[in-house]
Amino acid sequence: MLFSSVILVARQQDNSQQTGDPVADAARRAREAKQTAPKPKKVYTDDDVSRPKPAPAATSTSTTGESSTQESSKSAAGTTSKTPTTADLDAKAESDWRKRFKEQRENIARAEKELDILQRENQKDQIQYYSDPQKAMTEQYTRKDINEKDAKIAAKRKEIEQLKQGMSDLEDALRKAGGDSGWARE
Repeated sequence: MLFSSVILVARQQDNSQQTGDPVADAARRAREAKQTAPKPKKVYTDDDVSRPKPAPAATSTSTTGESSTQESSKSAAGTTSKTPTTADLDAKAESDWRKRFKEQRENIARAEKELDILQRENQKDQIQYYSDPQKAMTEQYTRKDINEKDAKIAAKRKEIEQLKQGMSDLEDALRKAGGDSGWARE
């Protein structure tokens, strides 16, 4: 009898754990697997990584005094700070000026290409054939498409003129800053 009662108690415990509900059994197995599974590795994102602070510009001064306190703390720690030489400043100034001139030349080239496209479209509109007689008659008298293209061409020419004036102003600024005139060339 004692043996049969032990078997009966074991079956009741077995039945209590397996309720016959497959969803509950699957959840129980998943919970057990989760406890035994290794922890996932840490994934680092941009928020986890701090960005380096930009170095203070050599030519500009800080109004808050932040850079002076940093330099004094560095010198107090025993590290020597590099002072930029005139050659370094000239190289940086040269690259800055060349970059500015390159951007201005690219803007002028882009505007000239756009002007060329507008002029081609305008020439096409001059000889445009409309299969719809109503549209043909309207365009013949109003010339709306052609007038719009002419206005765009005039605006683009004005933009190119302003860009070229900006290039001239940039060359003047380079001369006043004491830079080499060769920096303005490609």
